[in-house]
Amino acid sequence: MKFSKLMRSAGVLAITASVLMACNNESDEVDASPDNNGGNTDQSENSEGTQTAPKNVIMMIGDGMGVGQIEIARLLEHGKEGILHMEKLEHAAFMRTYSSNNWVTDSAAAGTGIATSVKTDNGMLGVDPDGNELDSILKLFQAHDRKVGVISNNTVTDATPAAFTANVESRSGQEEIARQMLENEYDLMLGGGTDYFLPERQDGNNLIEEFEELGYDIVTDRDELLDVENSEKLLGLFHDSFMNYKVDYDLYDSNEPSLNEMSEVALDMLSQDDDGFFLMIEGARIDHAAHAADFTSVWQETIEFDETVGDVMEWAGERDDTLVVVLADHETMGMAASEVMDKEALRNVSASPEYMVSQFEFDEDKGIYTPESVRSVVQKYANFEMSDENIDAFNEYIYDEEGELRFPHEQGWEIGSFIADQYGAGVMSREIRAASSTGGHTGNMVPVFAEGLGAERFNGTLDNTDITQILAEVSELDFKPGEIPDQTND
Repeated sequence: MKFSKLMRSAGVLAITASVLMACNNESDEVDASPDNNGGNTDQSENSEGTQTAPKNVIMMIGDGMGVGQIEIARLLEHGKEGILHMEKLEHAAFMRTYSSNNWVTDSAAAGTGIATSVKTDNGMLGVDPDGNELDSILKLFQAHDRKVGVISNNTVTDATPAAFTANVESRSGQEEIARQMLENEYDLMLGGGTDYFLPERQDGNNLIEEFEELGYDIVTDRDELLDVENSEKLLGLFHDSFMNYKVDYDLYDSNEPSLNEMSEVALDMLSQDDDGFFLMIEGARIDHAAHAADFTSVWQETIEFDETVGDVMEWAGERDDTLVVVLADHETMGMAASEVMDKEALRNVSASPEYMVSQFEFDEDKGIYTPESVRSVVQKYANFEMSDENIDAFNEYIYDEEGELRFPHEQGWEIGSFIADQYGAGVMSREIRAASSTGGHTGNMVPVFAEGLGAERFNGTLDNTDITQILAEVSELDFKPGEIPDQTND
């Protein structure tokens, strides 16, 4: 159901309720002043003391997570009769994802549509197509003196978290996004991306030290995060770039926290504020795995995200003041649980394609990876022998149109496609991915799941610009798309 239809329905119900009240209480006068909750206020309890609006809103975004990714994870983890935590939420909807200038969105435009209720062009973050700055639902909660935070196992400055926290015309400006995070003093930021805060990227300034001067606790690994107690402001940066895929944790001897652990710390910290909070949790590497047609990592990353949903729902289930919304920003690579998909073989792949590429030997004289190393590494981690033809095709792909070597993670996309093809997994072709400006995103609708106060509003078919509108309305916070009113009622 479109938001405009929901609004019309809500209006009819409100008028009907007013008429009934007038009939039953002819001698009572209704004071419609803001002080008596006749307008948009933060009053969230009825006359009987029952909570009517969520004090806390937790938005969980599985980046690139369409129905195919969900079904692949469910089958590989639980089998055909299993069920995921997100599927247990009481209310569900589908959401359209297109951007202002393309029927297939990228993560920047998708995140902006979700966070601000305004469509923008691909590549733009927190601004409309003309470059005008937009306020997000996170900034709305912050303006009402509520705690706010973002979590991602990508860089904390990448597209999805930045859509809630920054305003830049290009998603590539992660240095500027880091500066805006410092300027706006959000309460909690956890994820990867240390490099964007360091002097080498910040004209000699060390933003981490500047955060510390503002009273932030700084943590850099799992042990430090789990030792945090009574933090008022928290910045956690656990990797120079993206955090590692789960399948690679042991290979890198990683001491990074899981998405579950970051979320648990965040909930403990933010919930100490009696006014409530807004928290965005992103399972970012679902999208990265999907770009690489890496079904094994799609499975493991989606399951980590889903287990985090389970933990969050357990936390929220002990309260009566919280709304949880689980959704995706878009779908990636048209992934599908094909009938011939070899589930057992995919379960036994023991490294990401990106890691495999890091183990190939590069012949500087010939400008290619040695066929022997490619064959042996893929055999070791993916359990099949690549053909000479496929190895030749891979060594051609590693160069872009200008003859420059592609980034290692992009080289891994090709290896992932060979593995998916070997094991009968349903995914967009490499040729279509290569021709796509988004690296293989699709315009497919994505699911939305919700539970808690106001969750019934998430039903039918929505647009990504409906999400924040609904969240603001059920939270009883006045909000015009992309704009926080100058005067709040806190």
